[in-house]
This record gives sequence, structure tokens and C-alpha cells, in this order.
Amino acid sequence: MIVFWTLAGLATALAGLLVLSVARRRADHEPPLSDTGAAELAELDRLKSRGLLDEDAWAAARAEAGRRLLTSASPDAVPRVGGRDRTIVLVGLVGAVAATLGLYLVFGDPGLPDQPYERRIDEWASSPETLDAPRIAAVLGRAVEREPDNRTALIMLGAARFEAGDPIGASSAFRRALALDANDATSWSRLGESLVRAQDGEVGVDAEAAFTRALSLDPDQLGARYFVGEAALARGDVAKAREVWAPLIAVLDPADPRRTDLVSRLDAAA
Repeated sequence: MIVFWTLAGLATALAGLLVLSVARRRADHEPPLSDTGAAELAELDRLKSRGLLDEDAWAAARAEAGRRLLTSASPDAVPRVGGRDRTIVLVGLVGAVAATLGLYLVFGDPGLPDQPYERRIDEWASSPETLDAPRIAAVLGRAVEREPDNRTALIMLGAARFEAGDPIGASSAFRRALALDANDATSWSRLGESLVRAQDGEVGVDAEAAFTRALSLDPDQLGARYFVGEAALARGDVAKAREVWAPLIAVLDPADPRRTDLVSRLDAAA
């Protein structure tokens, strides 16, 4: 198909070149003003040679023609299109379309039917180890449609959609998983992360509530701990941020730049 579209593009470009060439042909052949002036001077010379102008009249007329030539500006040539020009352009365009269709018939496969989306998902499901995140999400989405109460599939679907750049879809999957088990701290934390990404990095009310719920179920949810402290620091509640981040700072190695960043931000806010 790459060859087909390349050749089709070339055919279209040639058709456009033909249109532009024909449109400019008349303008390029307009007689310049200098040729018109030369013809006028030649006519004055002819009249003088035939005795129709005496010497004084010929000199005065010739001087007047010269002044007009010097003071007049050359007008832009006006394109003129005739019936034959239109025929040539029309033939060129029809020829380009016919050539494009011919190339498609040679290099394309017009008899190939559209492949149903379900069939493509079947093919993806047969080799999941080679799939990227969007295709994994499609496979898992169909699995969830068949088993809407499969909490494990819902959690995997949320993770796949998150990696595929679909935070709204990911949050939807995590909410459905939490409706089946509201005591899953990890799913609460992943829901909060999806909401943060959906809001371009801002820890909103819903996201903070999800992180808080995750910490209430499992205080070792370090990701949730970070975001809760982030939200507190954004509100100017340095004491709350220090309280929430203290366990996180404690588990990070002193040489870890993330630990240094947290400490420096708390000190700067204080």
C-alpha cells in the first residue's frame, strides 16, 4: 500500500502541475508593453516615409510616444482561458483519477473484505506477549464484557488502559473492581493515580479521597502516601504533608534524589 499511495501522490502532483502550467500559459504569452511601444514608433516612421507626416509633426509625435513609454508602468498580464485550455485541464484531471484507480487495481486488493474488529481481537488474544498496551486493553475489555464480575480482569484492564494513555477508562475499570471489593488498597491507589493523570497531574478531591482510603486500608501504600502529602502541600498544610511524608522519607535511601527532593520541598514550604 505504501507503493500505491506514493504513486497516487505523484499522479496527483503531476495533475496539479498540468493545471498550473495551462493556467499560466496565456499570461506568459501576453505581449509586453515595450513591444507595443515599438510598434507605435514603427507606424510613425511608416507614415513619415509615405509623406503623411512632415518632419515637425513626426518629431513631435515620436517625442510624445517616447514620453508615454517612459512614464507608463507595465501592467500585470491578465491570464486568459479559452475553451481549449479548459479541455486540456479537464483531460488532465480525469487522467489523474484514472491513473490512480488503475494503480489501486494493480497494487491494491479491492476484493479484500473489511476485517471485523472482533476477529482482530481474536488474533491479538492468540499472542498476548507481542501486544502493546492499547491492544492488551482491547483484549481485556472483551474479556470483561464476557465476565463483568471478574475482578482480576477488571484490575488488569485498568492497568492496561492506564499504560495505554486512557486514564478515564482506567479509572472506570478500577471503580468497577472496587464495587466488587471495596477493601482493595492497591485498587484505591491506582484509581487515585488514574484520576491524577486525567487531571493533568493535579491531585483533585476525588483523587485525594481515593489515596486516603488506600492509606486507611494499607499504610504501606507509598504511592498513595506521596500524593496525599502532595495535596496537603498544595493547600499550604505543611504539617500534614510532613506527617504523611515522614514514613516515605524514612524508607528512602539518604542518597536517593527523591528523598532529597521531599525534604527540600518541606523545608522550603516551612
